[in-house]
Amino acid sequence: MATGFFALLDDIGAIMDDVAMMSKIATKKTAGILGDDLAVNAEKASGFVSSREIPVLWAITKGSLLNKLIILPLAFLLSYFVPWLITVVLLLGAVYLAYEGAEKIYEYIVPHPKEETTTEDLDLTPEELLILEKQKVKAAIVTDFILSIEIVIIALGSVVGKPITTQIIVVSFVALVATIGVYGIVAAIVRMDDFGMLLLTKKSKIGKKIGKMLIGLLPMVIKGLAFIGTIALILVAGGIFMHKIEPLHHLLQNLPSIIGEFLAGLIGGILAFIVVKGCTMIWRKIKKK
Repeated sequence: MATGFFALLDDIGAIMDDVAMMSKIATKKTAGILGDDLAVNAEKASGFVSSREIPVLWAITKGSLLNKLIILPLAFLLSYFVPWLITVVLLLGAVYLAYEGAEKIYEYIVPHPKEETTTEDLDLTPEELLILEKQKVKAAIVTDFILSIEIVIIALGSVVGKPITTQIIVVSFVALVATIGVYGIVAAIVRMDDFGMLLLTKKSKIGKKIGKMLIGLLPMVIKGLAFIGTIALILVAGGIFMHKIEPLHHLLQNLPSIIGEFLAGLIGGILAFIVVKGCTMIWRKIKKK
């Protein structure tokens, strides 16, 4: 009896070791996409009246958790019944990531004018502001749904072939950490300027300097995250292409891994961007007729 109990403990210990190791690998693989996730959500959560930023962010966080509750069971069913389909979905996700990265580079090279307004600048009634806020929250949750699919599939792709119990624990852990980590950091980012304003009211000269610095840093932090996120998108996509497309792996394997992954992601992104732009132009011409 005692022997059976200790054998069970040994099995549990082995499973937990496996889970810990795979969680580390999965977290590392999804880390690249979190930079873009941070930039996107920081941008989505800003632009509101200061007093509404945290409530709005909390509403988006709850929506993100609900997204994960929808995506995770579907992903596990997919992995259990048709595991080969995970690779297909992973490659499709990589194409989307590469396209998104290429589109951001295009928008940087060919700038598009953007009007930066906050809900505070708009002459709206409280009811209209509430409707606008709900629309922005809904749009942010839809964006989060797409990013959540990418995170879950990439995490799941790193544990394919492992027991389903290990997959469930590892991917659920990564999804939860991603949600708490991303939105926790976003909350700190969007409140930077408010903390800076608070420091400006203090008598300390150092406090006032730090306050001015924080206020000035906020737009730079968001832009910096957007840049890092774009590079991360291309690298993550390129890494998937390199590992899942054998001819491409053989073609670029002699290059340093980071350069090979960047080239693979960039080329894939440019091709996807050309296809999407071409299809969009054709569709517009058809609609005009």
